[in-house]
Formats: sequence, structure tokens, C-alpha cells
Amino acid sequence: MKWKRGYRSQDTKDVRRSGRGTAVAAGGGGIIAILIALFVAFSGGGGGGFSLDQLAPAPPAQEPQTGPDPNEDLRSIAEFTLDQAQGTWTDLFSQAGQEYPRASMTLFSGSTASGCGSATSQIGPHYCPRDQTIYIDLDFFRELETRFGAAGDFAEAYVIAHEVSHHVQNITGVMDEVRRLQSQATSQQDVNQFSVRLELQADCLAGIWARSAYQADLLDPGDTQEAIEAAEAVGDDRIQEQATGTVNPESWTHGSSEQRVEWFNTGFETGDPNACNTF
Repeated sequence: MKWKRGYRSQDTKDVRRSGRGTAVAAGGGGIIAILIALFVAFSGGGGGGFSLDQLAPAPPAQEPQTGPDPNEDLRSIAEFTLDQAQGTWTDLFSQAGQEYPRASMTLFSGSTASGCGSATSQIGPHYCPRDQTIYIDLDFFRELETRFGAAGDFAEAYVIAHEVSHHVQNITGVMDEVRRLQSQATSQQDVNQFSVRLELQADCLAGIWARSAYQADLLDPGDTQEAIEAAEAVGDDRIQEQATGTVNPESWTHGSSEQRVEWFNTGFETGDPNACNTF
């Protein structure tokens, strides 16, 4: 991807070198009708529960970093992608007669505070709807390459675009609807299925940004393949098989490698949010 070394985004707070963490708040508001309409096909159950607050305990605070930043290029890629993805959604919301409220991103090392509790490296990149902020420890990108075999700057960009897509789902009411349906589910499997559909839609929305990046001539040869390999690498089946040697579809919360690639490609090929009806 044709990112800019040293790039900075005004929507990012970097707390890695401070030795402490802070939560970041961002404004809200605005509904884009084309995504709300995707819930016409929903049908719900009863019982169960799901909470974004169930986060892992924070590891001990780290000492402030000194010297050159070993993740400087990763930081630039993350911040560049954040602005590019949010620019895409600003345009799409404007076409629908709506204003897009931008998300924030916090870069941390080890752990930091968030509106959803403690953001930790163990959780991985995630979006907190309460403060509309993406939280990421940049060391995750190295793990993505070494542990999951997904290398390349566009693999990293896919991760950021996926989290921005969760912001889109939050501000359009998609997340609230999923929580409502999960609260009515009759089994944990049904709860998990709603989570899978939410994640697959985020993959599709990330594909829409990838298409806009292609149209803006930001992609290098092989970039889309890097994103596909990243989507495959973080499929529930791939992760389960690597960790335990077995695959249990009933426990999936993000979708299989095949599903994640399919929905990313759907977004990339169509560029149309209406095509991202995973529900």
C-alpha cells in the first residue's frame, strides 16, 4: 500500500511512550439508512447474554519507552489507514445525506484504560463503542505475521479497516440491534451466531474501503492478497485448529476463514454497503 512514512492522524492518541494509558472520547450521532435497512431480515430467539465489558485483566504497567520507536512504520500504516478508511465513510455518509462522526484510535503497549474497561494486548485490536475508540497494541501486527503467517502492510491495513467498520456498525445502530437479539437468544450458539454475523459484516465493510483504496491508486500489486491472507489467518476454524487441533463451529464468534474471505471480497467487488447483509 502506498502509505506515507511518518504520517500522523489527528484522530489518534499514542500512549505507548508515556508508560500510562488514557481513554479517548469521540462525538456521536447520525444514521445511514442503507445499513439500518439490513436488519429487515433479522429473526430473534430468547435468553442468553453478551457483554463487551468482559475483558481480560490488564498486565502490569510498563515503563515509558525511550529511544527510537521500533514500531514507527507500523504506527504510520495504522494512522494512515485510519484516515483513509474514515475518509471513505465520510464520503458514503455524505452521499446518503448524513454526517459521519469520526472514531478515535489509541495506540498502547501492554495495557491502557478504555471506556469498556482495560484494553490489553491479550485482547488484540478492538473497538470500544462506549468511547467510540479503536485500541491497538502495534506488536499485534508482528504476531499477525509470525504466529498467523499474514505479512504485509495491507494485512495491517485490513485490521484497522475492520475496526473502523465496527465504528460504522455502532453509530448506525447495528451493534445495539445485535445486542438486543443476543439478549433474546435461547442458546449460546445463537448468541455466537449473531456475533459471527456482526464480524462478517465488518469484513465486508472493510472490503468496501479496500475498493476505494484501489480506485484511489493506493494499492501495490499483491495488496488484496495480503488482506485475504489476513482474513484467512484470523478465521475461527484456523485459530481453533492451530490452538487445539480441533474445530468447533458452534463456538465460533468471528466466522471461518472461508466466510471472512468471502465477505471481504463481497465488499471489495461491489463497493456497496447494501451488499453487506450478513444477517
